[in-house]
Amino acid sequence: MLFHSQPFLLGFLPVCLAGCFLLGRVAGRAATLAWLFVASLFFYGWWNPPYVLLLLASIAANYAAGQYILRLARAGRATASRRLLACGIAGNLGLLAWFKYADFLLHIAAPRAPSLGIFLPLAISFFTFQQIIFLVDSIRPDRADTGFLTYATFVAFFPHLIAGPIVRPKNIIPQLQHRELAPNADNLAVGITIFLLGLAKKLVLADTFAGFADTGFNAADAGAQLTLFEAWYAALAYSLQIYFDFSGYSDMAIGLARMLNVRFPLNFASPYQSRNIAEFWRRWHMTLGAFLRDYVYIPLGGSRCGAMRHSANLMATMLLCGLWHGAAWRFVIWGGLHGLYLLACRRCGFTLPRPIAQTLTLLAVVVAWVPFRAASGMAAWSMLAGMAGLHGSDLPRMIVHALPLLGWIATPVEVLPHLGDARTLSFPEVSACLALGWGIVLLAPHVHELSDRARAWALTSSFALSMQAIFFAPHVVPFVYFRF
Repeated sequence: MLFHSQPFLLGFLPVCLAGCFLLGRVAGRAATLAWLFVASLFFYGWWNPPYVLLLLASIAANYAAGQYILRLARAGRATASRRLLACGIAGNLGLLAWFKYADFLLHIAAPRAPSLGIFLPLAISFFTFQQIIFLVDSIRPDRADTGFLTYATFVAFFPHLIAGPIVRPKNIIPQLQHRELAPNADNLAVGITIFLLGLAKKLVLADTFAGFADTGFNAADAGAQLTLFEAWYAALAYSLQIYFDFSGYSDMAIGLARMLNVRFPLNFASPYQSRNIAEFWRRWHMTLGAFLRDYVYIPLGGSRCGAMRHSANLMATMLLCGLWHGAAWRFVIWGGLHGLYLLACRRCGFTLPRPIAQTLTLLAVVVAWVPFRAASGMAAWSMLAGMAGLHGSDLPRMIVHALPLLGWIATPVEVLPHLGDARTLSFPEVSACLALGWGIVLLAPHVHELSDRARAWALTSSFALSMQAIFFAPHVVPFVYFRF
């Protein structure tokens, strides 16, 4: 079930909120937790009911392992607790590797081997990481005791279950244990506002730029050689799409949790305004960056070693970051590029003026998005060649676009025959849309920095635009991170 779908907005969400607060009033905290847990399982099972059993088995196994690790740690049996922790982490990673990477690894070893046909369970990357955090925290004797229902609700909690943020048990479990049971007017108002602003990001901005990006990348994948402007338009459009799509999801998740009197951490803080790559990773998918720093980079040795070892730790962390996004070389290349960027950033011994530093950082990020989005290595290479001007630099006559929301300013023209008949936007119109999008991400504050007055204005406009998109869009476009 998607946050921006009619079944969620008109059915699941109001029923979940009403049931939660009603049970909180008449039946108490345990009943409310049970309601949230069952509602979250229903939310997850809407996609594919049999995989609820996998989620439940993972929750039960990790809870049992975490409790036993904690018991051993409190008894002073440090070696035994570490061994069990290693087994628990290996079990989680093994499950993730089987479902997500088995085919990828098989085809590395045997390129001509038939596919295993393994179906990737929804959200397995996210709930696996969060349970690894729980196991690692359990080795500390001062970890608070956690009942099974509270832990299960934490893992399955529907606002963060599908695509994050990656929340820490020590931050969220106490909130679930002591959560205010009655509806809180301030939390509801702030939560609804943040949710609707995130919804507008997804439906109005991300899905619009997806039309521009898909046109260019699909053309490159079909063998077309995009000119300088066409290639840059596609790359810039995808950079906006993935930002508005994922930050929109994160805002919706934060807003939903806030409606239920739970506070999630911020996940995006205007990352395209960064002055270097290190700052970019402190602003982009902040909870993933914090996880990789605390549970991969630092355990590997971090920067507390020689220059060569430090570089290896940094590259290993970013390569794993890329591989976490998907079982394909394009994600590994993307992670490797960011690893090289970070190494270059750390080796740089001088400071550039802010406008130049921001421009260079943004260009590096946009270039790295090309292999991340491209369907193949050849398509990525063709896009990068076009961005370098190797396919010519003529202004594009048209950019194909398929979003009905803006169809009233479009006229049907066939541009690339292999893409079929489509509606299009003219060059000035596309330029205006991209300029608006980049103006927002480069100049405007992020949602959580808006003043109350600005939020009230944005709430009205985003509600109107989102409702139009929900009820008049021909289909619901999944989130970019929906199957990571």
